[in-house]
Amino acid sequence: MRARYDPETLNPAGFAGANKRPISVLLIEDDEGDAVLVEELIADAGADITVDWAASMSIAEDKLTSARPDCVLLDLNLPDANGISAVDRIAKRDAALPIVVLTGLNDEHFGMSAMASGAQDYLIKGLVEPETLHRSLLYAIERKRAELTAVDLHTSLARAQENARLERALLPLPLLAENPGVEIATQYRPSRENALLGGDFYDVVQTPDGTVHVMVGDVAGHGPDEAALGAALRIAWRALTFAGLRGNERMRRLEEILRAERAGTGIFATVLSVALWPDGLGFTAVRAGHPGMLLHGPNSVEWLEPPAGPALGLGAQQWPQNELELPEGHGLVLLTDGLFEGHAGIGEQRLGEEGLLELARSVAGLPGAAFIDALIQGAEDLAQSHGGISDDIAVLRVERTRR
Repeated sequence: MRARYDPETLNPAGFAGANKRPISVLLIEDDEGDAVLVEELIADAGADITVDWAASMSIAEDKLTSARPDCVLLDLNLPDANGISAVDRIAKRDAALPIVVLTGLNDEHFGMSAMASGAQDYLIKGLVEPETLHRSLLYAIERKRAELTAVDLHTSLARAQENARLERALLPLPLLAENPGVEIATQYRPSRENALLGGDFYDVVQTPDGTVHVMVGDVAGHGPDEAALGAALRIAWRALTFAGLRGNERMRRLEEILRAERAGTGIFATVLSVALWPDGLGFTAVRAGHPGMLLHGPNSVEWLEPPAGPALGLGAQQWPQNELELPEGHGLVLLTDGLFEGHAGIGEQRLGEEGLLELARSVAGLPGAAFIDALIQGAEDLAQSHGGISDDIAVLRVERTRR
C-alpha cells in the first residue's frame, strides 16, 4: 500500500526548514518553460520552499555572491556551462552547497556522473512528481550536511591521532647505562581527556660519570600550551644536564627558556631536580617552588622537604643546593601536587601533604611500582565523590640497586 504523501513527515527535526523557515532553492535553468514547470511542481507539493530562478550560470554566480540558498537545482545543459563543468563551477563557489541536477531523458548517465562529482541527487525531466522533487531537495540538504559532518569528524580524528603520535614522542624514556645501578618506576596521568601529555613533566638520565639525574616539574595550568611548555622544559633539562650544567646554572637556563617559550607572562613552573651520586649514599636536590618528596623504605614512608627557591618564571637567580643521603633499601618518590591537591572525602577538604603521607604509610609495604600504583589509586578513591582527581599527575620512584 502506498503511503499518503505528507510534506510534514518529510521535514523532521534536523532537516532544513524544521524551524519553519522556508527552504530557499536557486534554480539554474535556461528554459523558461522548464523553470515554470519546476515552480509548479514545488507549489503542488505544498512545501514551504522559495525559488529564485537564474537563466544562466553567470547570473547564478552573481546571485550566489549576494545570497546563499539552502540548495541548488541545476540543469546540466546551460548556454555557458555544460555537464560536469556546471557542477564544478557551483562547487568552487561554495563546496558546502547541496546540488540536485536536472537531466533529460537521454542524459541519465550525466546525472550519475554529476553525483560522482559532488552532486547529492539527480532528477530526470518529465519524470518528476511533486513529492519526488520535495523529497530530493530535503534529502540533498541532509546528505550534504552528513558529508560535511563526516569530513569534520575524519579531520578531527586524524588531528587527534597526529597529536597523540606527537605527544607519545614527547613522553620521556629513561636514558640510562646498561647497568645503571638504579631501579626506576614511573606513572603519568594528564588531566585532559584523551590526551597523553599534560603540564606535568619528568625525566631520568645518567651522565657518563655514572650520576643518575632525576627531575619532575609542573607548569601552572592544564591545556595544550602548558603541555607544550612542559615538554620544552623537560627536553631542555636533559640537554643542559648532558652539557654539564648543574644547580643554579641549569635552573637559570631553564628560567630563560620558560620565559621565551611560555604563552603568557603569568605562566610559571615548579621543578625538583635530584642527582644521585655514583658512589656512596649521597644525592643533591634543588627545588624551584616544587613540593617535597617521599622517602620510601621497607614498611616506612617519610616526607622530605629540603629548602627551596622560587618557581621558574618569577625572575629568581638562586636556589638552595641541598645534599642529603638516600639510605640503602630506600627509594625517593618525586611527585607533582596533582596527587594531593584533590578532594578527599566529604566537603571541600583536600588530601594535602599530610593526608598523602598517611595514605603512603598505609601501602608502604608494597614494592616500588606497586607502591606508586596504590598511592595514585588511593588518592583517586578518596576523590571519587568529587569526580576523581582533576589535575595532571606525575610520580617517579628511584632506588639504588647493586651493580
